[in-house]
Amino acid sequence: MERPRLIASDVDGTLLSNATHLSDRTVDVVGRAVGDGVPVVLVTGRPPRWIPQVAEQAGLTGYAVCANGAILYDIGADRVLDVHGLLDPVLLSDVADALDRAIPGCRLAAERVGTHAVDRDMKNFVIETDYRNPWGDGEGAVVPRAEVLGHAAVKLLVSHSKMTSDAMAEAARSVLDGTVDVTFSSGGGLIELAAHGITKATGLAEVAQRLRADSEGTIAFGDMPNDIEMLRWAGHGVAMANAHPVVLEAADEVTAPNSEDGVAQVLERWF
Repeated sequence: MERPRLIASDVDGTLLSNATHLSDRTVDVVGRAVGDGVPVVLVTGRPPRWIPQVAEQAGLTGYAVCANGAILYDIGADRVLDVHGLLDPVLLSDVADALDRAIPGCRLAAERVGTHAVDRDMKNFVIETDYRNPWGDGEGAVVPRAEVLGHAAVKLLVSHSKMTSDAMAEAARSVLDGTVDVTFSSGGGLIELAAHGITKATGLAEVAQRLRADSEGTIAFGDMPNDIEMLRWAGHGVAMANAHPVVLEAADEVTAPNSEDGVAQVLERWF
């Protein structure tokens, strides 16, 4: 493709070279792109509160698309600009009942959002007992299931210690029948449920509109099924070599794995 006018990247397994850090090479090329006037947007399943630690390393102060497209976050201003597709308590309860039938023994968590990355007036992340996070436990307020489901959420997360994410997603889709969209960003027994039609692509499209960019001039990077819609929306979608097989099939190009600075290797063609 020609020199991109908008760069969009997933975070975990894509932009980060390991679980927490960007390589110097990636930081350098991101800085050169931004310095040349090309916006770099983080597009992630992460909530806003997990963005600053990445944005600071990368030197980014613009937009981040969070919660798989449900939240548009202004990094520099620490402000949530838009929220799409809230799951109301009635829907959450119906979905939970269906999940109990399809994935016996599953445990639930809910992601909520206020006006900033962290809101002291609300519990941003609530989990029920025995919920497990593939990235490590220790975050989230443990509450009864009724509390997990009792308030509107931007995302419902479902964990199971003895199943893969692929198997969980297949089981969930068999009973939810399009009521919500099911995806995942880790293979380790965790799926993510969002309002139907809300994806990283819809979030990125909103950013592009604000920046007066278009899909054809956008290059996007990703590695997991929650990135597929974004890679297809972009004029050029790039999968990491470490990507899930369905992502490799959906991409226009496959680059090196995140551990070998795959994003930087592509962007260095222009910056």
